[in-house]
Amino acid sequence: MEKISFCLVGAGRAGLVHARNIAFNITDAELVCIVDSDRTVLKDRGEEFGVKALYQNLDDALGAGGFDAVIVVTPTFTHKDIVVKCALAKKHVFCEKPMAVRVSEAEEMNSEVRKAGVKLQVGFMRRFDPPFIHAKEVIESGALGEPMIIKSLGRGPGLPPPWTYSVKESNGLLGEVNSHDFDSTRWLAGSEYERIFAEACNRKTNHLLDEYPDFYDNVVCTVRFRNGVIGTIDGTCPADYGYDARTEIVLTRGLISVGETRTEAYFSCDSKGVIGQGAHQSWRKRFKDAYLDEMRAFIRCVHDDTPPLVTGRDGQAAVAAVVAANRSIRDGEPVEI
Repeated sequence: MEKISFCLVGAGRAGLVHARNIAFNITDAELVCIVDSDRTVLKDRGEEFGVKALYQNLDDALGAGGFDAVIVVTPTFTHKDIVVKCALAKKHVFCEKPMAVRVSEAEEMNSEVRKAGVKLQVGFMRRFDPPFIHAKEVIESGALGEPMIIKSLGRGPGLPPPWTYSVKESNGLLGEVNSHDFDSTRWLAGSEYERIFAEACNRKTNHLLDEYPDFYDNVVCTVRFRNGVIGTIDGTCPADYGYDARTEIVLTRGLISVGETRTEAYFSCDSKGVIGQGAHQSWRKRFKDAYLDEMRAFIRCVHDDTPPLVTGRDGQAAVAAVVAANRSIRDGEPVEI
């Protein structure tokens, strides 16, 4: 297979995950260009990956060319402009979640990608995690009957970056953390969202409320799908105990549970009978293999000219659900989608 050459746009924490996978773990891809507004970060990443094409501006990188695809790992409010520019330059795009802040932005991104004839995959890595894949396969097999209730949670150990504090401009916790849950529950239910009701509160970050009165750090959503499946999505950030991503599916003839809070490698019990267990501390470790496999899948779809396994339409559906949930929080009423 001919190598697919990549430009990384955004060299922060999540960008590093993808960069290291391409540079060190995937043989049919190469990292040849990096874009980041921070000159020091850019220099450090160039040295780490042996990349000489370093730019602080995406336009300069696109003008120079020399790569097939772009990985977008920048703040969500920048995604639309970046993806549209890349599509116009005929570059395939892997865009981290959330796809966009507004549904209209996602629609424009999908339209431009479609017109340009390039691939767009959205970074919902749960779809590439073996336990989630197995759950989907069991559901589709009918071995446990049909899904009735889906419960999903996403809790992060630290606050998201400051640009997310304005819910109006970022979609807040529901966008930055729980968009994974909105995507995975839709995927597992095999149906589109019909109605969402959400409630939120601020219990740990009151110091932010003077400047960001709509900021919340806890949220619970009740959802209904068009095929009759109902469920819940909840999020907490910061959750000091660790990183937590779990899903439970109740079916007509059984139960599926995916994920656990504790890690698989640690358990202790002292002389007083006190049990100690280690919790996942990072999304990077919990979904290490999923991040690798989602990039491999994107490379295959570019090389083989096949549809991405997670499309822009999937990304747009998650944005629509998040926007509806935030509207429900604001208005105190269920929102039909």
